[in-house]
Amino acid sequence: MSNSELLDIVYADRKIVVVNKPSGLLSVPGRGPENQDCVVARVQKMYPECRKFPTVHRLDMDTSGLLVLGLTARAVRELVEQFQKRQVKKRYIALLDCIVKEDSGVIEMAFRLDPYNRPYQVYDPIHGKLGITHWRKLSIEDGKTRVEFTPLTGRTHQLRVHSAHPQGLGCPIVGDRLYGSGTEPGQLKLHAGYLCFEHPKTKEKMEFEIAPLF
Repeated sequence: MSNSELLDIVYADRKIVVVNKPSGLLSVPGRGPENQDCVVARVQKMYPECRKFPTVHRLDMDTSGLLVLGLTARAVRELVEQFQKRQVKKRYIALLDCIVKEDSGVIEMAFRLDPYNRPYQVYDPIHGKLGITHWRKLSIEDGKTRVEFTPLTGRTHQLRVHSAHPQGLGCPIVGDRLYGSGTEPGQLKLHAGYLCFEHPKTKEKMEFEIAPLF
């Protein structure tokens, strides 16, 4: 298996696989032959017993960090239910492109897809779906702010929108190609560093934590 097909496997058994996804790699296949390399495709090559659709949740292409996949239909079903019931705990580390004055807070902001500019999300307090994010400042580094995000909902681009929009922190994540000044894949400084869920078979508490590379 070539280096381009390797994955950082954090944990694996007969039911689930937990990977540390690198920034710049898709979680699931995209459109076109050039967008078929992804976490799902690599896991299926490494674990031939993996079902066709192992996806439980996703990370944006440019977001790095912890991702769990189900190898069996039952594992996928039970993990998806945990996500839907907000029983899964997630935390992210991000580096924001300016100085945030406050120390912590809660962002409650509704947004939706802009159908004329996919996949861009726009603030819409009337027709948008509410996203809720707890955040706390960790440090100031060379004019940038390192923060920890704890999302209570799982909307598309939630942390990126909540960071960049004036209704949120008004400070985009470093390297964000949609909401900030990023120009290339893999520049986004957003990392899913903590993941906690119940094992679908053993019911054991599964807890993983990996520091970002930035």
